[in-house]
Amino acid sequence: MRGGLWQLGQSITRRLANGGDKKEVVRRCFATESELKKTVLYDFHVAHGGKMVPFAGWSMPIQYKDSIIDSTLNCRQNGSLFDVSHMCGLSLKGKDVISFLEKLVIADVASLANGTGTLTVFTNEKGGAIDDSVITKVTDDHLYLVVNAGCRDKDLAHIEEHMKAFKAKGGDVSWHIHDDRSLLALQGPLAAPVLQHLTKEDLSKLYFGEFRVLEINGSQCFLTRTGYTGEDGFEISVPSEHGLELAKALLEKSEGKIRLTGLGARDSLRLEAGLCLYGNDLEQHITPIEAGLTWAIGKRRRAEGGFLGADVILKQLADGPSIRRVGFISSGPPPRSHSEIQDEGGNNIGEVTSGGFSPCLKKNIAIGYVKSGLHKAGTKVKIVIRGKQNEGVVTKMPFVPTKYYKPS
Repeated sequence: MRGGLWQLGQSITRRLANGGDKKEVVRRCFATESELKKTVLYDFHVAHGGKMVPFAGWSMPIQYKDSIIDSTLNCRQNGSLFDVSHMCGLSLKGKDVISFLEKLVIADVASLANGTGTLTVFTNEKGGAIDDSVITKVTDDHLYLVVNAGCRDKDLAHIEEHMKAFKAKGGDVSWHIHDDRSLLALQGPLAAPVLQHLTKEDLSKLYFGEFRVLEINGSQCFLTRTGYTGEDGFEISVPSEHGLELAKALLEKSEGKIRLTGLGARDSLRLEAGLCLYGNDLEQHITPIEAGLTWAIGKRRRAEGGFLGADVILKQLADGPSIRRVGFISSGPPPRSHSEIQDEGGNNIGEVTSGGFSPCLKKNIAIGYVKSGLHKAGTKVKIVIRGKQNEGVVTKMPFVPTKYYKPS
């Protein structure tokens, strides 16, 4: 998947449109259909024309009957409903849960108000990113996390290893993995008015990053005002036996304006929002400072450290990193992961990590890493695609303005 979900979606669409063998597509993605896990909405996706592909061990819709471009535009104009049940939700509980998690992530968890959350990074001993995650402080002794599907096994093994050591020293912490729940992401300008039909909670009082446990469509849900599209929206953790019913209700209340949307458009939306995709823009050898996530390190954490790799990260904070994540707009074909970035003299200065065509801007956009000093907006570069240099320019992110719902 390192070439980007958008390009994968385009490739699969072309192959199927040309009479290509669906089994061959599955083989090329390194899994057979029988080995893949399915969400509770699997049959619903297929019935609505979902093109199912292997992703992180799951069979997931890359797109539906509309194109990835149309799906992207509809999310920005109206809204999208994504099935993201392949992602892993878990709760950590216990009186020492905050001090435990702060050993593993860069966030200032202790300073979060109850019912609020933040994006954070799990780091390794060298300061590299094991995964990025949204964590929520439900209460002082309950933290709720969602980690990436492709990182689930290594994340859970990492947390469990450190939890055992922490508990062996008398620490009070336990966990519950929410495999009994499904996760839906409702995104776009109509997300709040549509969801409001299904809950008594006043959603106008719930701001970006905030969390509630509440009843939606008659079912007890975890609701977080967040998402990975740059739009206003929500992630809804619902008991799996009610997941299909909730998805149907959300689509019905939107009167056809909110559409089921696949991973292809989800990728183009997050790219337009300038957000990292783990495995492309964020990896175990990339630190949060290099990735432009310095803002996610709380002031107290910068002073005290205390998380894995803190010595490396705090040194970069003081001295500056040698590489930096930046955005680009380019000419020619859409840039792909691993495309070489050169300066105007033809010298290698970095590499593209994500790229594609922006449906909203009608331009090629990309994210990549370049040497420090060549990261400023307006810097002209060459992006090499299939051996040919194409004009590019370093551009501020997000490429498309974000619309997160915050207090005015």
